[in-house]
Amino acid sequence: MARQWWTLLVVSAATFMLLLDVTIVVVALPEIQRSLRADFADLQWMTDAYALTLAALLLVSGSLADRYGRRRVFTLGLAIFTGGSLLCGVAAGPGMLIASRAVQGAGGAILFATSLALLAGAFQGRQRGVAFGVWGAVSGVATALGPLLGGVLTTEISWRAIFLVNLPIGIAAIVIALRQVDEARVPHAGRVDWLGTVTLTAGLFSLVYGLIRASETTWGERLVIICFVLAAVLLVAFVVIESRVDDPLVDFSLLRTRTFLGGSIAAFAMNASLFAMFLYIVLYLQENLGYSALQTGLRVLVVSAGTIVAATVAGRLSSQVPVRLLIGPGLVLVGAGLLLMSGVDGSSDWTHLIPGFLVAGVGSGMVNPPLASTAVGVVPPHRSGMASGMNQTFRQIGIAVGIAMYGSIFTASLRANLSGPVADAVRRGQPGRAPDPSVREGFALSFNDLLIVSGVLAVVGGVLALALIRGKDFSRGS
Repeated sequence: MARQWWTLLVVSAATFMLLLDVTIVVVALPEIQRSLRADFADLQWMTDAYALTLAALLLVSGSLADRYGRRRVFTLGLAIFTGGSLLCGVAAGPGMLIASRAVQGAGGAILFATSLALLAGAFQGRQRGVAFGVWGAVSGVATALGPLLGGVLTTEISWRAIFLVNLPIGIAAIVIALRQVDEARVPHAGRVDWLGTVTLTAGLFSLVYGLIRASETTWGERLVIICFVLAAVLLVAFVVIESRVDDPLVDFSLLRTRTFLGGSIAAFAMNASLFAMFLYIVLYLQENLGYSALQTGLRVLVVSAGTIVAATVAGRLSSQVPVRLLIGPGLVLVGAGLLLMSGVDGSSDWTHLIPGFLVAGVGSGMVNPPLASTAVGVVPPHRSGMASGMNQTFRQIGIAVGIAMYGSIFTASLRANLSGPVADAVRRGQPGRAPDPSVREGFALSFNDLLIVSGVLAVVGGVLALALIRGKDFSRGS
């Protein structure tokens, strides 16, 4: 096998692992909560620790790869991700699992930042199109199969298996990368923006910590307010720093291009709406309706089925239809699907969610294939790495902020719908497989609040994308 095809194999394997871990974990979270005696805030951090470190370190990882060698940094990412997976699989408590998920996210950021660069360097001409097509297919399959594989492994083996399954794949990928992948560096690479990395990471952490803390206490608690103020100061400082350094982590001038701005808003809204809501959909199916992890994974496949079908069609239409007519309406459909799911009550079955699952899945499939082009297609080729990294960063920030924001809304709603001790028991995952009818009713009402908020967010994102994205901007990227 030619070395370039080995490169495709190892990059695809790494991409499969890191994208699988975005969705595979969600289905297992209720089981993890019971096994490790975790509370509701822990559950949010188990997902957000991964998304936050991935968002904060994605762009700096690209700079490190340019400076020190893409294969070397990619292999380091594989080692970090695989080691983090091992630590997750043997975690003895919530704190260890959260920290290990952060390690996974750091490795995932490196893999995200270097994968496409390795493929672009290994393939030319038509073969590059084939390689990117295979990579895209692997990405879609990993995301779609995550809930089902998570359900199978959790139900038939243990929740620990969803992490330990990465070990043989990661070790094999490291061996192949060291032996078969060519090294590549960027001549005269710029300096690494460590100050920007620190302020961005600290700002995002403060924001998410404040949101999750608010779910445990109240929005007016002193520590919550301090976190929000600190987040605002740090993120403003980040913007100022990026405007003054020679080699910025983020080039905010790209946001002056309307289509790039519209695509960034769409990336945030897509992940902050449907993808962030997956955690709460899973909690509703398992904690309120009593389904197992496998049964939940099978039901969530309805969303994946709609996504796969729509993505196939959207991929073919992208060259014939303006992308704004796919992304904007697609996000509106995601919002419509989430709103269709609302209206559940204590007597509702999961079948109430099916129409919304299908509509949201179709909308998601319309958005994702053309979304990348709104980043790399509207900038000059030498800035495509920065543009792609910013787009992915907006996605991960969307998940992290969305999960934390919905957690605060959910717990505030639970306290309003249920008595204090009962609401706290639900947050701790203690209602059991057959909760009291009053608990089911209160949980359903609070779940409705999240569906409405996330649905409105997706619709607003779709309208803004439709207004901002325009065809003439794509000529700038040529």
